[in-house]
Parts: sequence; C-alpha cells; structure tokens
Amino acid sequence: MSAVLSVDHLSAGYQRSVVVRDIGIEVASGEVVALLGPNGAGKTTTLKAVSGLVRSFEGGVSLLGENLAALSPTNRARRGIAHVPEDRGLFFGLTVAEHFKLRRRGETLDADLAFDYFPALTSLSNRLAGVLSGGEQQMLAVGRALARKPALLLLDELSLGLAPVIVQALLPVIRRFADDTGCGVLLVEQHVELALGISDRAYLMAHGDISAGHDAQVLLQDKGLVRASYLGGDQWDASEADLATTTTTEGEK
Repeated sequence: MSAVLSVDHLSAGYQRSVVVRDIGIEVASGEVVALLGPNGAGKTTTLKAVSGLVRSFEGGVSLLGENLAALSPTNRARRGIAHVPEDRGLFFGLTVAEHFKLRRRGETLDADLAFDYFPALTSLSNRLAGVLSGGEQQMLAVGRALARKPALLLLDELSLGLAPVIVQALLPVIRRFADDTGCGVLLVEQHVELALGISDRAYLMAHGDISAGHDAQVLLQDKGLVRASYLGGDQWDASEADLATTTTTEGEK
C-alpha cells in the first residue's frame, strides 16, 4: 500500500511552546491508524499540525508525496485532507442540507455519498444542526468530511459526549469508508478497545512523544503492552468501564 500521509520528525505547538516532538507517523491508502494516549499527550496537536492549524517548528508533513509545509489549512484541505475536530465544526443555525451546500471555491461535496454511509441523515435534511442529538451531529460532521471524498481523514474524539452504543455504530462506518474508497484515516479516540477494533495499526503517545506503530490486533490481545507503554495502568480498565456510560473528555488530547 502506498503512503497517503507521511509525518517525519515533526515538532509542533502553539506560539513558542513545543507540544509534540520528533513525531513520525505513516498512514497508507485504505488504512485506519489509531493515535492513542492520555489527555495532554499531544494527540489533538498532532492532528492540527497535519491539517496546518498549528505551527510546525521542525520536520515535515507530506500528503501523497507532496510536502505540505508551505500550504495553508485551506490549501491542505483542497489537496485532500478532511479534519473533523473535537467540537465537530457545525453551524447550529443551518440545516443538515445547507451544510452540504457550504463549500470552498472549486470544491464539490457529494451529499449522496454521505447519506449512503449515514442513511439517518436523509430524514433530517431540513432540521437545524443545533437541535440534533449528539450522535446526529457527529454523523453530520463526519458525513460532511466523507462528502469531500478525502485522501486523508483526521478524526478527533468521535466518542466525545456520546453514548457508547452510538460510538459502536459510528466507528465501523469509518472502517467501511476506508475499505471502500482507499482513504487513509488517522483516528484519535479515548475508547481504546473500540478504536483498536477498527484499526490496522496504532501509535501510542505520552508527553508529546510517540512510539513506533504497533499492530492493532497485537495491542488488543496484549493489554499489558498498552498499559506498560504510555496509557498508564488504569487506562484500559477505564476505557472498558466507559462502555457502560457516556464519554466525557477534558483537556488537550
């Protein structure tokens, strides 16, 4: 499989503060890669550095072999990066249908494609985003990203504020989209087991540093490896317990 995303020795952060250091990540065509770690590890900053929303101090980010260093977030999006942020990026005063009419110059959005992956959105077309449930809002946010037919999909905490049953329905859609289209996916998710269940590989982060990629199935079978690496002794247990409650997350990912 060819590399969609290559992150090489990347250091990035805010103003003069370095948050992540010497990061190396690769995502291949059709591959789902999880980025796991505790709050404050630098996961959200890493996604923002890839999409150009925070400053990169050193290293590089390449999409399909093109160095993105000189490109703005808008131009990175035009090259094929779709980023679904933690806050979903919706306009509460617009309807579901109107969200698919918002586009950058020269961009096309395939609303039918989004509705194919999230059929529930069809009956919600005329409803304002602000009155949708949390799960419906997340379907809309992800659906808009899929409608761009991206080469790379960045997903930051799909489970935030959602009941576990909704998360368990959303994540397999991401897997199917990657398999169907060859889109590469880099996924930040606190539900460790659910994230690994749809992923091919995973990187573990802590304190702005990253480990080499691990096979997701190996991590699923060896919980001790996750505990011993970066997540801490109780992270997996907390993730499993959260499957019975609504997910809440605070702080920098």
